[in-house]
Amino acid sequence: MTALMIILAAIVLLIIGYVYYGSWLAKQWGVDPKRKTPAIELEDGVDYCAAKPAVLMGHHFSSIAGAGPINGPIQASVFGWLPVFLWCIIGGIFVGGLQDFGSLFASIRHDGKSVGEIIHDSMGKRAQKLFTIFALLVLLLVIASFVNVVAGTFYTAAGEGFGLVTNPTGNQTTAIISLLFIVLAIIYGILTNRMGLGTLPATIFGIIAIILMLAFGLNVGFAMGRTGWIVFIGVYITIASLVPVWILLQPRDYLSSFLLYAMMAIAVIGIVFAAFGGGSATFDMPVFTGWSTGIGTLFPTLFITVACGACSGFHSLIATGTSSKQLANEKDAKPIGYGSMLIESALGIVSLIAVGMVYQTYTSGGFGSPSVAFASGIALMFGAEGSSINNVIKALLTLAVSVFALTSLDTGTRLSRFMFSELFLKEDEKSYQDATGIRRLLAHPLVGTAVMVVIGCILGALSLSQIWALFGAANQLLAGIALMAVAAWLGEAGKNNKMFFIPMIFMLAATLTYLIMMVQKKIVLIGAGGAVWGDWFQFLFAAAMTILAIILVIEGIHTFQGQAAKAK
Repeated sequence: MTALMIILAAIVLLIIGYVYYGSWLAKQWGVDPKRKTPAIELEDGVDYCAAKPAVLMGHHFSSIAGAGPINGPIQASVFGWLPVFLWCIIGGIFVGGLQDFGSLFASIRHDGKSVGEIIHDSMGKRAQKLFTIFALLVLLLVIASFVNVVAGTFYTAAGEGFGLVTNPTGNQTTAIISLLFIVLAIIYGILTNRMGLGTLPATIFGIIAIILMLAFGLNVGFAMGRTGWIVFIGVYITIASLVPVWILLQPRDYLSSFLLYAMMAIAVIGIVFAAFGGGSATFDMPVFTGWSTGIGTLFPTLFITVACGACSGFHSLIATGTSSKQLANEKDAKPIGYGSMLIESALGIVSLIAVGMVYQTYTSGGFGSPSVAFASGIALMFGAEGSSINNVIKALLTLAVSVFALTSLDTGTRLSRFMFSELFLKEDEKSYQDATGIRRLLAHPLVGTAVMVVIGCILGALSLSQIWALFGAANQLLAGIALMAVAAWLGEAGKNNKMFFIPMIFMLAATLTYLIMMVQKKIVLIGAGGAVWGDWFQFLFAAAMTILAIILVIEGIHTFQGQAAKAK
């Protein structure tokens, strides 16, 4: 019954936050349904392409979800369920939702441009360049982390074959369905954008196709080694980031969102079923385990580890990189920007409950990854380990996690293409074609994409444990900087930005504290002669991000001081 009370309380609180706080924010900032958006004014059929609200919601939600709201709350569950619950709710409503909604709105008012361009208008060119470098470092970690996650859910152990197989393992099932999903997305995009098929019949077609793919994948899989999958993923995300959004990005993300909705619905049904005596699962996670655990102290570790379940800087890049270029009406910024974050917080709570059903096994190291614990916990609510229903639900949930991670990869690579080009363009240059000399080459979309994908895939092939810890810290630090950027712009525009200051200061304090502690630990380890490549990597990356962030914070303080002086 505890699990049921947790999910009901979460749903009620998140709905209240959306209805009241979200609406208040829209009123304070002046969201205007009559104002034309960049997707309409700058439509180019490639990146600027207006999407129907349901389609854009699917893209945005699928892109921001990834594996973060599953991995983060589960890893943080060692502190007990109450701290994770409180941060997912409070953080989602007042920090993550604020950042996502604010970033999307600010980008709409900046011709669909990135956070870097928003920073340029309020904090200057130098701050923009520093932010762009910082964001590219974060995107490298995003690509590396999710390449590793996706390859891990696809690959077949060495010596077990290549190609189609019958009686597939879970990984082989996930692989074949994910491949078919790509084909389905292309067909859906052509049907809706070039053949005029309406959203409703196209959606019905898509859902039926997904069900058929699931049935096929449970009987026929695809086998390939880990290295082969990493190469395939690298090629796929390169192509996906360059083709027009209507061909692959919009339809794939929209269709994949139904898997996410189904996954959350299955989880809620399972929680209700378990609460009234069904299934084989019992929620046995402690309320609170203490201020210090094996992964660190509550502050700052909890707020870094939960990540996307409460707040994620990566969301601001998606909101300003792809979603703002597809938003057809400003009134949809609230449900897409703010609403998607709150749904993700709900997914974080679902993940917390799922691991609570297998908590003893999880804390004793009985699962290979948090995503496996998530699937196992929900499946156990419906039937005992090894039962048919248990196996089917595990396969479905593993597929869903993989699809979302691949979706985040698609979007993250496209974002890195935008920002890599921005780094080499002058203020009066709109694209690489306006640049000259070596800058024209470096700003070319293919060059930026290739550089980011190759480095990201190499890092992803090495060690997830070394990368994931950095990703969490960098991601949350990016959130603090994004909050600062939107607050600075709102201040310049004469709009209320006071709601940003406490979340901004808190996120910057937590993440900088975490990174400085990491740097100190690595210095000690390096000095003792016990460092391996991963320790050097973490040290150099954490030190670089800390320095860049401190410089940006100083720039932000000067900006706010200037705004305060003008207001007097």
